[in-house]
Amino acid sequence: MKFVQIIDFETERLDEMQQLLQEAGERSADKPGGPTYRVLLQDRDNPRRYLALIEFNSYEEAMSNSDDPETAKLAEQLGALCVGERVYTNCDVREMGPLK
Repeated sequence: MKFVQIIDFETERLDEMQQLLQEAGERSADKPGGPTYRVLLQDRDNPRRYLALIEFNSYEEAMSNSDDPETAKLAEQLGALCVGERVYTNCDVREMGPLK
């Protein structure tokens, strides 16, 4: 079953965060078990608030990715660019597809 982690965070340094994510993505491009898709949403009412939706093939792959030391290092670097605490929500994907 597909799995999505939603990360709710605030930052005034999005460009720096995106640079870190791009570099990390290049380093892990050939690693199995990493994220398969991501969506970044910006709150229209609070422009420094974002929701990142990160998709994995399974909960197990997501947890394995979380245990990777490179992921922990990246999370620490990203956290330093955030305002306040990040909130993580873990979701099993029950349905996905186009609306008809």
